[in-house]
Amino acid sequence: MSEGNDFSRSMGIATSGLRAQAGRMRVISENIANADSTAKTAGGDPYRRKVPTFSSELDRTLDSRVVTLGKVKPDTSDFRIKHEPGNPVADANGNVKYPNVNSLVEMTDMREAQRSYEANLNVISATRRMIQRTLDILKA
Repeated sequence: MSEGNDFSRSMGIATSGLRAQAGRMRVISENIANADSTAKTAGGDPYRRKVPTFSSELDRTLDSRVVTLGKVKPDTSDFRIKHEPGNPVADANGNVKYPNVNSLVEMTDMREAQRSYEANLNVISATRRMIQRTLDILKA
């Protein structure tokens, strides 16, 4: 196999990682944005946290396995409950359901996604530098 194919494969794999982590950050951003929302109707359910998953698939063009954003699944943990009898969306007992989103967990997940995204960017940058060095050597 030629170096050009190896370089293309490396960049293609890293690009799949960028796409997957960008999708993960989008889901996390949605969770954070909805962390304090309530249901539209009294006693109704609020926003439910979403959990991104990843899957691996064969990219026939690259002849390599790449990562993709898999299904985004709902987090089935319990909603947060606050006793707010004056709230218009409170149930008959005066309780209001809030999303099962923990902002600290989301920020931790966001930081992890950001680091993974940056690692994939570093792979692409390193590969580009290697390609440039190879071209410089071939010119000389």
